[in-house]
Amino acid sequence: MPRRHIEPFVDRDVPFKRMTLPGFRSGMHYKMLSIDPDTGACTMTVQWDGGYSQPPSISNSELEILLLAGTFKLGDQVCRPGYYTFVPKGVSIPAIETRGGCQVLLMYNHSEPHIAESDRDATAAKRSGLVSLHSYDDMPWQVPTLFPATEPGCLIKILHFDERTHAFSFLYTMNAGFWQDNISYHDCAEEAYHIWGTSWMMQFGNLPTGGYFWRPPYINHGAFACEKGTLAFGRTDGELYNHFHFHAHTTPTENQERAAARLLSRKPELYKWVLSNGHNHPTAFDEPDHHHGHVHEPGPSRGKGKDVAHAVAHAHGLPHDHGDGQGHQHDHDAPPERAGRH
Repeated sequence: MPRRHIEPFVDRDVPFKRMTLPGFRSGMHYKMLSIDPDTGACTMTVQWDGGYSQPPSISNSELEILLLAGTFKLGDQVCRPGYYTFVPKGVSIPAIETRGGCQVLLMYNHSEPHIAESDRDATAAKRSGLVSLHSYDDMPWQVPTLFPATEPGCLIKILHFDERTHAFSFLYTMNAGFWQDNISYHDCAEEAYHIWGTSWMMQFGNLPTGGYFWRPPYINHGAFACEKGTLAFGRTDGELYNHFHFHAHTTPTENQERAAARLLSRKPELYKWVLSNGHNHPTAFDEPDHHHGHVHEPGPSRGKGKDVAHAVAHAHGLPHDHGDGQGHQHDHDAPPERAGRH
């Protein structure tokens, strides 16, 4: 998801715009929080005016809805604040209507906002992946099982979890007085929206109610503080591993190299295999419709998967291939100024 780094952004600072894309009915307004310029995938704060309705429908993108304020009916179900649904691509959802109006967080994960009237699922749609729940009432708060762990005082509710990628959507809360003095970065992109309350981060300042960020991988963030408590919604596009450290001025490239070095330490055989084979196109053996065999990209793009591995091999004095066409392995000593960073 090549969205640019947005942090901090407060949706209260910008007005709503009228939704004019085909298929969407009048009475829908939006504030764009982030968007993928290539695909149109996006996250929006959406206002459905009183009297708004839409028929049973499908989308050519998976979508997520979190009800922030007001109520709406989804078919015969009355949805209250905290209602969450994850709708796989092509799965039909019942008619939506709201008498008094409401605000939702609306996310299209694969394409620009799209709607097509249909009371039937599209061919091959995966209805088993549909999630529908009242997150405030139906789920208990849990201590995060992330490793390394955050400081006590941060709790989560996992709303949706992708078994294949470990991407997940969740509510989280920081208790009044929460404090964590280290800095972190992740191997995944993450985004968050403050439903209520203000938190503080050393690099970006205060994020109040209506505050939002989209943060690409390997961006330093922290230390963290929350004086009066906060409730927020978050998402990742992959596994959330906390790389904690205390070096505030490291760059994303340095953080990426350090993460690759940790992969070498913890999964050396996997690292060596990736390095020696130059695989930037992992075979999706867990995909049910996958046909075995490799499809290689032509030209220089094939080398991209080796860039970070090559840099870390240099930094740690590991044998690696310079691509000289002879299959030779060239040994390098770690440069003194680089060797001490990891």
